[in-house]
Amino acid sequence: MTEQSEYTPPKVWVWNKASGGQFASINRPIAGATHEKELPVGRHPLQLYSQGTPNGVKVTIMLEELLALGHRGAEYDAWLIRIGNGDQFGSGFVAINPNSKIPALVDRSEPKPVRVFESAAILMYLAEKFGVFLPTERAARAECLSWLFWQMGSTPYIGGGFGHFYAYAPTKIEYAIDRFAMETKRLLDVLDRQLAQHKYVAGNDYTIADMAIFPWYGGLVKGWSYNGAEFLSVHEYKHVNRWADMLLERAAVRRGRMVNRTSGEPSSQLHERHDAGDFETKTQDKLEPAS
Repeated sequence: MTEQSEYTPPKVWVWNKASGGQFASINRPIAGATHEKELPVGRHPLQLYSQGTPNGVKVTIMLEELLALGHRGAEYDAWLIRIGNGDQFGSGFVAINPNSKIPALVDRSEPKPVRVFESAAILMYLAEKFGVFLPTERAARAECLSWLFWQMGSTPYIGGGFGHFYAYAPTKIEYAIDRFAMETKRLLDVLDRQLAQHKYVAGNDYTIADMAIFPWYGGLVKGWSYNGAEFLSVHEYKHVNRWADMLLERAAVRRGRMVNRTSGEPSSQLHERHDAGDFETKTQDKLEPAS
């Protein structure tokens, strides 16, 4: 193992220096707003404040799937929250999510607007509101929710663990990368074994469990996350790859991946979504002047 300088933790940790790395400017050990900024409100019943990270994509896929089924009450405005700029610490955003993490949703169709934060909570709220993508039979519901919360519990090992130390940390630490690469591969194997026996994650039906898991694990095997596909030998997980390819055949999944996206090909980025026609007229390749 590569030699690392020894670090002895103090008796009491004190935040007295920048953490370094890509997200140093927005990381801090306290909560609350850093500045006053009200959130915009559009004309649709649902107001989404997000960015096209894996957690944000879960919700935009769900909303696009609802609209594909004809649920007009699922029309939404998707406002871009640029987390690298600290938009999530504005007073308006903190008011709907005190944890300052995207995504956050406000349902203004109710007598009193309802705020919902945490991506799994938003998926469940929408599934229950519209009566789809979450089984009602007790055993099937339990299976779906078990996989939904498996994803929520496993994500820190992928994003905060593997992704951070492999892609973002200012220093490559062999121990940390090995630790989280091992756990990420174990989690991929858990999913691969499940999908070897089932068409979708929770069984024969497409559910919010698939919508939650796809942006993270599908992103890994499709090579979208952390440039880690070769390092993790993602080709080994043939059932996860089969499932990811199947979901990508769904138009709603492809649209959901575009909303609030700020990276990749300009034609794949729809920074804000306020109407179904925006996918045809307001992607970045159509808004940015030709170079």
